[in-house]
Amino acid sequence: MDDDLYDAKQPESVAAVLKVFAILQALSEKHETGISDLSVRLAMPKATIYRFLQTMRTLGYVRQEADTEGYGLTMKVFELGTKALQYPDLVDLAKHHMQLLADQTGETVHLGTLIDSEIIYVHKVDSRHMLGMYSRVGRRAPLHCTAIGKVLMAWEHPARRDRVLQGAEFKRFREKTIVEPAAFLAELERVKAQGFGEDREEFDDHIRCLGVPIFDRLNQPIAGLSISFPTFRYDEAKAPEVVAMLQAASRDISTRLGCTAFPLDAPKATRA
Repeated sequence: MDDDLYDAKQPESVAAVLKVFAILQALSEKHETGISDLSVRLAMPKATIYRFLQTMRTLGYVRQEADTEGYGLTMKVFELGTKALQYPDLVDLAKHHMQLLADQTGETVHLGTLIDSEIIYVHKVDSRHMLGMYSRVGRRAPLHCTAIGKVLMAWEHPARRDRVLQGAEFKRFREKTIVEPAAFLAELERVKAQGFGEDREEFDDHIRCLGVPIFDRLNQPIAGLSISFPTFRYDEAKAPEVVAMLQAASRDISTRLGCTAFPLDAPKATRA
């Protein structure tokens, strides 16, 4: 954190607000943090950090573990964040389907939306297995090598997609990561043609993902729904069955969001 943001030159009230958000940001980056660690990371006196933490704890945004005395964020912060979603009902509409998908497959299910030129996970249901994909609600991930990122871009209006991709960094995460913009656009054409997106060990080693978009009342993509598999549990022969489950879930969620012509459905043949 830049010390200049909350130094003595700032009005006292502004400096206090900046300190509060610096602490919240630091707490969001670690599951549990002590005052000494926060003091070093933020270059603030321990007494100052303690005072702000106690106030945030009283308000219900921060918790303190009894055994370690470390601090962490509470679900009240998450509740506040969900209200910033463009579609506040999205998580509520999706979570039942996500639990069913997790129950049926035994794997981790993610719901993600666009933020800047990345995706952010807004809900997840964990795998019932010990080994699965590491992730957390609130984690950001790239567009170009995730199934959710691909489906959001594949069905996006070309002009908006181009603007979003201008801010994307085509960073190589793994050997199979697509790093050329032209190759990524070709991948999007393939994704749209087949009706689902794939992450073929492009973001995390030994993880395969299948994903589909969710659409709003204008039939535009506003979120992505995906299932992640460790490669040793991924069965290529069962992929069409998994995709069909994802599409059925998306169809219901999209319909409840007002979508009237589900884009993943094949167009009906017209009679002569």
